[in-house]
Amino acid sequence: MSAALAVGQLVEAAGALPAALPSPPQHTWYVGPFPIRAYALAILAGIAVALWLTRRRWVERGGEADDVLEIAFWAVPFGIVGGRLYHVFSTPDPYWGPNGDPVRALYVWEGGLGIWGAVALGAVGAYIGCRRQRVSFPAFADALAPGLLLAQAVGRLGNWFNQELFGAPTTLPWGLRVDDSVAAAAGYPPGTLFHPTFLYEMVWNIGAALLLIYLDRRFRLGHGRVFWLYVFVYTLGRVWIEMLRIDEAELVLGLRLNVWTSILVGVGALIAFIVVGRRHPGREETVSLDAPDEAPTTGSEEPVEESTDDEDPSTTEDSDDSEESEQADAARPDPGR
Repeated sequence: MSAALAVGQLVEAAGALPAALPSPPQHTWYVGPFPIRAYALAILAGIAVALWLTRRRWVERGGEADDVLEIAFWAVPFGIVGGRLYHVFSTPDPYWGPNGDPVRALYVWEGGLGIWGAVALGAVGAYIGCRRQRVSFPAFADALAPGLLLAQAVGRLGNWFNQELFGAPTTLPWGLRVDDSVAAAAGYPPGTLFHPTFLYEMVWNIGAALLLIYLDRRFRLGHGRVFWLYVFVYTLGRVWIEMLRIDEAELVLGLRLNVWTSILVGVGALIAFIVVGRRHPGREETVSLDAPDEAPTTGSEEPVEESTDDEDPSTTEDSDDSEESEQADAARPDPGR
């Protein structure tokens, strides 16, 4: 087969591929009267992946595998509530605006979990769980960080099924095709392709998770440094991805609120990473808060002998009397000879 023929076949195969990324035709299925929503499945799958990876990393750090589930019992509900609160208050118009419906703030399955609220309140829940398990919170955060990125990556599939949070129009071959009604609601004609920002963030988060795992093993990071590195790397991607999005958002000085949040949080995370690294280089020796504090010892230390200068006078006198008695017995003739 000639090279020209092979190239021609590749071109034909490429032309047969769809020139856009299609959206799923359905986001909810019913089992009897009970709805099964793709968004909820994506969130649950992300949590499962995070628990699996965190469990392995926690054991590698010296923790007990069961600690992860006990801490997640607190962290996951706190995180979901925090994520929803952040979304509702950072995008208030659909709920509190002129035509808003406050009750919809409870409809988590429709999408809308702000990552910063989820991380902030989820951290509170994780701290409570760590204290109850008597383990180090910074050490657990380090074990969790890569899994948290993977959870976010998997969770973004829910946005794909819901046909939401996409970016500006594009002519790229991987542009996202949405329903005509969705495009019209966004103010664009039918057939318009959009940047698949959910896909961009998925790829970014998976790459960031692999980077964190590598750096953690290479430099044995600890004392919360892996977590701060997670925040910094994630915000780097979130800034440019957020600027592509066209969904409703609060604007501050011409930029979306989440852009400013990412910049400020990212700078803070970088500072924390540097400061913690200077104060606590390396990794913790133990993740347990109940580990005994052993005083450092060196091989040059020798036991100190007690001084005998201050002996009891009565003891000295008894010793002298005993010596005199032994001398007298030695001088007395033996009657058996």
